[in-house]
Amino acid sequence: MITTENNESMDGIALDLEKIKNALSSTINAKVHDDKKTKLAAVLVIIYGPEPSILMTERSKTMDHHAGEISFPGGRWQYDDADLLSTALRETREEVGVDIQREQIVGQLKPVTTLNSGYTIAPFITIQEKIPLITPNHEIESVLKIPLIPLLKTMDGDKDPAHRSIQEMFIFKFQNYLIWGASARMLNQITVALSSNGLL
Repeated sequence: MITTENNESMDGIALDLEKIKNALSSTINAKVHDDKKTKLAAVLVIIYGPEPSILMTERSKTMDHHAGEISFPGGRWQYDDADLLSTALRETREEVGVDIQREQIVGQLKPVTTLNSGYTIAPFITIQEKIPLITPNHEIESVLKIPLIPLLKTMDGDKDPAHRSIQEMFIFKFQNYLIWGASARMLNQITVALSSNGLL
């Protein structure tokens, strides 16, 4: 397993994590609404550090779904999960070894749907001063620690015909990695929230 980290500083003054927390805070609704028509999943958006970074993963190329794609830690809701937040926390522990508590969740984004596998994903947000040692499991090819603001500034429209959808499509870039699809739509929500609060 490989951990990839970019040590570049952000342009300008480092954003205060508290300001980002305020911009992304929202009411938590983790209830499961299982209509049997869509598959449910949840992910955890972890933002951390004095020069805020965001934690993402490169999926193993041997996975059945979304192999090799860049995503947030998370996975499919299971019937023994108390709710969707439980799913996000459990999957994060399993995938990257980071144990986040429920009381550390500050908000959530609007659900997004994957185009190919048909999952409806609930994204939850936590803001941390630092994160512990990451221990990825077999599902993870590499862990990406990405400076948040420089990443959000790379946003562009997704012009790849293979990614076409009736939904708005975006791409973000980090080093040689391309982030698209559901993960990019989550990042777009973060971009809008920070921009509307004068943080971007």
